[in-house]
Amino acid sequence: MGLRTVLRLGAVAAALGLGSGCGERPPSARADTAAAPAGSIVVDTVTVELPLSLPAQLYVEHDAIVAARSAGTVESVLVDLGARVERGQLLATLESAEQEIALAQAEQTYANRRRAVERARVMTAAGALTVADSERAELEFHQAELAVRKAQRELELTRIAAPFAGMVTAREARPRRLVALGDTLFRVTATGPLLARVRVPEGPAVKVAIGAEAEVIGAGGEAARARVVRASPALDPASGTREVVLALSPGARLLSGANVTVRLGAERRRVLAVPRDAIAGEGYATVWENNRSVLRAVTLGADLGGGRVEVVSGLAAGERLLRSGP
Repeated sequence: MGLRTVLRLGAVAAALGLGSGCGERPPSARADTAAAPAGSIVVDTVTVELPLSLPAQLYVEHDAIVAARSAGTVESVLVDLGARVERGQLLATLESAEQEIALAQAEQTYANRRRAVERARVMTAAGALTVADSERAELEFHQAELAVRKAQRELELTRIAAPFAGMVTAREARPRRLVALGDTLFRVTATGPLLARVRVPEGPAVKVAIGAEAEVIGAGGEAARARVVRASPALDPASGTREVVLALSPGARLLSGANVTVRLGAERRRVLAVPRDAIAGEGYATVWENNRSVLRAVTLGADLGGGRVEVVSGLAAGERLLRSGP
């Protein structure tokens, strides 16, 4: 190989960046950095102490299905969906003509047996009645008494009442509908207090105490204060978590059954952080990637203060953003 050929190959190698510059970034990386617009923001990591964010579903202690306690035809429905009811309030009735007749017959028999046993007691005291006849009269009287109580119970089962004060959150009862024993007729839900049950990881769990304050965030951003009212005295060995129950403050604009996020206690961790104005209101960030701007969906976490916000997903440390504002 001639000297001219060697010189030509050396020039080509230099042009392709194949020289001895160890540790230099590839040309594309240098170009991206050089081409990044002025004022772009680098996604950074910071160590912060933030509340734990734990998923939960709101519930109330008293929430019950009201089922038919006997078979029959629905005679009347006295409340509708959304109605407020008091404990023992009548919700519906089943046809009860047969039960009423049975009760009247049992009461008549009871009255007859009572008169008979009273006579028997007088005659027994006078020695005019054998012990066997006296015992028979007493037995028939007690059987009649039990028959009345049974008939009263059968009639009572045709009356559907609220088990506690609350609201009717479901109504399956319909007039003239034939129902079987155990069929669902209503659902009654207490109006409060609203509760949330969460499982706190082992580390932060030891710092959670009865009475600790917390914040509950709804899916639509609604916020409510809460307080720890119950906590398991032990960790669950399977999950390594501690069960904690919180009660929301009265007046919370959240509904039973809603999926929420509970912010409780504190945990020291490393997170991605960016200025809040680098994220558009719709949850998008403009990322400078391969010498061009790319729109990317971003999930935000806690407010870190100082105009910064936590990034849960969508970005990586070291990436550059363009501000969304003017």
